[in-house]
Amino acid sequence: MASLFDQYEQASSRKPKTFTQRQAMPEPIATGFINARLEDDTPVFNKQRINFNPPDPITHLCVCNNFLVMAMSTNILLRIDLEHPDTPDEVELPRTANDKVYSMFLDPTGHHLIISMNSQENYYLPKSSKKARQLSKMKGHLIDSIGWNRQNTNNTSTSAILLGTSRGLIFEAEIVSGEERGFFQGSLEQYCKQLFSLSRDKTEPVTGLEFEKMTSSLNEYKYFIIATTPGRLYQFIGTIPSSTEPPMFTHVFQDYEDVPERFLELPGNFGYSKLLMYHAKFREQPRSFAWMTGPGVYHGSIDYTGASGQDSVTVETKLMPYPNDEGDRPVPPMSIVLTEFHVLILFPDKLKAMCVLNDQLIYDDTFTDRFGKLLGLCKDPLKGTIWAYTNQAVFKYKVIRESRDVWQMYLDVENFEAAKNYCKDNPANMDRVLTKEAEYNFKNKNFGKSALLYAQTQNSFEEIALKFIQVDEKNALKSFLIKKLSGLRPQDKTQMTMIVTWLVEIYLNQLGILKEQEKQQDISENYQDLQDEFQKFLAQTKVKECVDGNRNTIYDLIASHGDVEDMVYFAVLMKDFERVIGHHLQHEQYDKALEVLVKQPDKELLYKFSPLLMQNIPELTVDAWINTGRNLDPKRLIPALVQYDHLKYKTQGNAAIRYLEFCVQTLDCQEQSIHNYLLSLYAKLKPEQLMTYLNFQGQESDSVCYDLKYALRLCAEHKHQRACVHIYSTMGLYEEAVDLALKFDVELAKQNANKPSEEGGSDAEELRKKLWLRIARHVVEEEKDIKRAMEFLHECDLLKIEDILPFFPDFVTIDHFKDAICTSLQEYNQHIESLKEEMEEATESAKDIRGEIQAFRNKYAFVKGQDKCSSCNFPLMTRNFYLFPCMHRFHTDCLVAEVTPYLTSAKRSQVIELQRRLGTHDGSSPSTPAQGKGQSLKVELDELVAGECVFCGDYMIRNIDKPFIDPAEYSEVISSWE
Repeated sequence: MASLFDQYEQASSRKPKTFTQRQAMPEPIATGFINARLEDDTPVFNKQRINFNPPDPITHLCVCNNFLVMAMSTNILLRIDLEHPDTPDEVELPRTANDKVYSMFLDPTGHHLIISMNSQENYYLPKSSKKARQLSKMKGHLIDSIGWNRQNTNNTSTSAILLGTSRGLIFEAEIVSGEERGFFQGSLEQYCKQLFSLSRDKTEPVTGLEFEKMTSSLNEYKYFIIATTPGRLYQFIGTIPSSTEPPMFTHVFQDYEDVPERFLELPGNFGYSKLLMYHAKFREQPRSFAWMTGPGVYHGSIDYTGASGQDSVTVETKLMPYPNDEGDRPVPPMSIVLTEFHVLILFPDKLKAMCVLNDQLIYDDTFTDRFGKLLGLCKDPLKGTIWAYTNQAVFKYKVIRESRDVWQMYLDVENFEAAKNYCKDNPANMDRVLTKEAEYNFKNKNFGKSALLYAQTQNSFEEIALKFIQVDEKNALKSFLIKKLSGLRPQDKTQMTMIVTWLVEIYLNQLGILKEQEKQQDISENYQDLQDEFQKFLAQTKVKECVDGNRNTIYDLIASHGDVEDMVYFAVLMKDFERVIGHHLQHEQYDKALEVLVKQPDKELLYKFSPLLMQNIPELTVDAWINTGRNLDPKRLIPALVQYDHLKYKTQGNAAIRYLEFCVQTLDCQEQSIHNYLLSLYAKLKPEQLMTYLNFQGQESDSVCYDLKYALRLCAEHKHQRACVHIYSTMGLYEEAVDLALKFDVELAKQNANKPSEEGGSDAEELRKKLWLRIARHVVEEEKDIKRAMEFLHECDLLKIEDILPFFPDFVTIDHFKDAICTSLQEYNQHIESLKEEMEEATESAKDIRGEIQAFRNKYAFVKGQDKCSSCNFPLMTRNFYLFPCMHRFHTDCLVAEVTPYLTSAKRSQVIELQRRLGTHDGSSPSTPAQGKGQSLKVELDELVAGECVFCGDYMIRNIDKPFIDPAEYSEVISSWE
């Protein structure tokens, strides 16, 4: 058994023979392909015999998911994993004398095997077990068919399945392997219940069972069940609530209990039949079915939409007679296998394959008596391989490109869509199908579809174009050219340019014809639709790339037809915005020019055309600038702002000032030229806003954005004195500011006289006093207001009565300043008294401090042996420590660790340095001079860390709200103590 299936894949590794090449030159055909056969002569079904000699005669065989199980006449099951064929597995079935296997069923996944014996005993053998166990609830029944649950993904349970017996009974059951239930825990069937009987008028076996879910919703599922006997086909359709308890298919069969039987009966049965479903993929819904009956193979498609009727899911059904050799007596088949397009029929000495599309025999394979009599035929539902077996040998059929000739069959009946589906991988065949479909539509005058199909073929371009020109179908010709254009490669520059130019000419001609008939509304709508189509054509990426290098040709074509609108559209498409804008400006369409100018990406054009637009539509132009925002450089728009006619638009808001204000206030522009120009416009046109702007800029000479000298000259020229005072003050020329302010506003002069105090310093105080004296002198000498001058003594704390007395005229009496003199003398007296009180307080404080120092010298405290450190809570006497008057005690290293986080960075560095230096003196002899130096270092350290208690001194009070410093910053201190 070591060499079992050692040649399993031998035949598949052989390369098929290729067709011999012709020596003569091949003749070209209309499609442009060479008439050479590309496919080899390998048959669709390729048979190979497996190199295997069974130890005993084979009676049954089934293959699923590359897992093969065969039953021997000795009731030995041989299980083989075809991926590892050299390690077969033998299982002996429990049996009585002369008991044989009646039937054997393997689920599609290969994990669940059910065996029915002639003695009406039934067994279940999971893939993971080597011992078959009896199905007690099915005892006394011969199982002829099983409907497996293809949605089941559990390897230890079959889920809900249907079983058909030899007496026409249908059961529902769920079988769980011994590993799931416990090997010795009762029956394997979770449940097993009879649901229906097909033997009302006569007893016949249930030879086929299949079920599938049709639709599903939140609350229910819809299923169909197909069951067959040797001569009848039954269909059951019903819904199952999602919350139903098993058995679930009771809801389907209960509607058919008390009604007359509904079935399809075919005469001439030979006592058995077989039902098969074709699944494109394992868990997908089946597409078609085949039923082996007496008169032939009844086959068709499965309909899930309900179009076939409420009680049927089979559509497009037909009966295919069995193939018989001439002169031979008809022999009933033994079994069938269904593929996508074929039915393989097994006879006692041969296997024949029939195509379900045309009922033609496409394969005939004869078996000799050398290997024994043919017993059965089966198919692996997952891998698609087909297996035939005799009692002495096993044969495997591989399906090779089953759909290779299907396209031709569909083409012969003019089913073009189906034909195209099956020749997508063969360009020559696809071209033949498209050509024939195009000819079919051309004959039926469906020129538009014909043109699109011709464009996908390899037929002569000139010939096809001429066909549509001869029948005067310009729309079809246009469709042909557009489709042909889409199929060209980027390197086909010449063909692409020719087709694009031709299409442009066709579009322009059609637009010209429609434009002449524009008076009728329906024609006008057609014109607009055609123009939209033309513009969409020009906007295609491939067309744009093609005409980019030939744009002058397209310009000339459009211009020759006088189509201004499409000329503008094409220019925009080519991003030739300067041409578009120039066109609009030439026709004084300033609004349209501005619209294009804003949308195009080249900002240089905006700078170029803005001066002209500012002369004609200033408000809209400024709106466009504002909407563009920071993408524009305001400095480069100054030439356009200069073009603004302030007199022409005097009644409107000033557009230039509006944009400059936007730049300053919204964009926060710092450009000096912008601020200077805005200042000049304020000075000339809006003097009421001049001071608002200057106040907004502030009086820091370094932060203002305008030129101070230019602004001063401009304001002086337009006689804005208040603005000049502001600028003088900003420049720091306070004397000039006060002198100018005294000419028209003393209060303004007083405000500027106080500004030097903001700069601070003794010089500023002197200057401030000097300015106030100027104001006082002006009030006394020019305004002759002695009383007001005396009020300055209260407004300026630097002025005294003696400072302004020299300004008074000789005729002034003492009554004018008697109160001021008295007030001044009184202030001097109060100042002297306050100095005396401060001296007395200082004397008392010094006396108290000397007393406290004397008392502190005699103060002492006791330290006990059990006293502990206030920080680490370890005994205090174990190492050096500090004792504070508040009776807090600290080890030296603990105190340093507690105090350091509250020190400044400089003091922390100093503590670290002292600790390092003290470490070098600890080993010095007491008699050495270094001892005195070490003592001084300790004194310095004491001053830094032991000046006060860290728990109740100023440290805790000053830093109560401050975050604690990361200990990593003073880890060096702690490490130095360690």
